[in-house]
Amino acid sequence: MNTANKLTMVRVAIIPVFLIVLYLGFPGSNYVAMGLFVLAGLTDIADGQIARKRSQVTDFGKFTDPLADKVLVVAAMLWFVEKGTFPTWAAFLVIVREFMVTALRLIAVGNGRVIAAAVSGKIKTAVTMVCLTAMFLPLTLWMIYICIGAITVTTLISGAEYFIRNREMLKLGR
Repeated sequence: MNTANKLTMVRVAIIPVFLIVLYLGFPGSNYVAMGLFVLAGLTDIADGQIARKRSQVTDFGKFTDPLADKVLVVAAMLWFVEKGTFPTWAAFLVIVREFMVTALRLIAVGNGRVIAAAVSGKIKTAVTMVCLTAMFLPLTLWMIYICIGAITVTTLISGAEYFIRNREMLKLGR
């Protein structure tokens, strides 16, 4: 297993620890969980850079890297939904967008094509990671609303872009 894939597996291993820390609820657990969330996000950045720099892009990495990202983000969002900090409808939009983009990519692969990550998708990921990280801090209500709004808007824009730019895939998937 190459270095990039090992970092992805580290991120996967961090996710249950992240959730356990949150559910234990000891003094300072939010900050420990935030640190784990940031660490997991940094492994995502590092494994992508290593894979490209060392030409270590693998089918395993292509599958597990985005899956690990989605599981990490959804775990954090669902924690905030459970705590009443993140609205269910916003988490639902994020989850539906992820399923729809994944389905679009599967249709493309089935037709011998690859849909690369769009700039708007990278912006959405960065905004989501920064905002979810911030939500572990004691924010004012309006700051939480800004985070929810930023996540929702970038999710909708990036999802729309994927479908507009790749609408021919929908015809191929019939």
